[in-house]
Amino acid sequence: MVLQNKLNEVIRNVPDFPKPGIMFKDITPVFLDAKLCDEVTEYLINTFLHNHGKVDAVCAVESRGFFLGMLIANKLQVPLFPVRKQGKLPAKTRSYSYDLEYGSATLEIHTGVVKKGWNVMIHDDILATGGTAVAAAELVIAEGGKIAGFSFIAALDFLKGKEKILTYSKNIVSGIDFE
Repeated sequence: MVLQNKLNEVIRNVPDFPKPGIMFKDITPVFLDAKLCDEVTEYLINTFLHNHGKVDAVCAVESRGFFLGMLIANKLQVPLFPVRKQGKLPAKTRSYSYDLEYGSATLEIHTGVVKKGWNVMIHDDILATGGTAVAAAELVIAEGGKIAGFSFIAALDFLKGKEKILTYSKNIVSGIDFE
């Protein structure tokens, strides 16, 4: 069975979460299957590297981006650094505020963790409207990094997030796209 079919079977729809009218794509059942996690990780890495040959670091976005982000960084044998919600990082930070499909948020990065010129792969669980991915990209760029591309377990294409992040990189990889 191809990866997209496996993901389609395990990613569940949760209606009216986090607010009425939102059909939430819950990727947490993916983590119940170690082999599927490995398959998704390998797919994202292999597809990403085919499109862009060099990754110096992985930026994992809070919070569900941490799960596979760490696996990806370990398999690539590169550093991982988090981008977190405001107030969660203990040292000096840089912040970026943006709109979500159901509100607004601010993300932060520790200053000084991105080496100047690093090719950074940004990983998150789901690409929706693109606001979170844009915020992560802006933070990486502000710290001197370059955007090698983006990886996601799933992309919600109907929310047109890819259109927002294409200006940062055309290398956008997802395990499954929901039209």
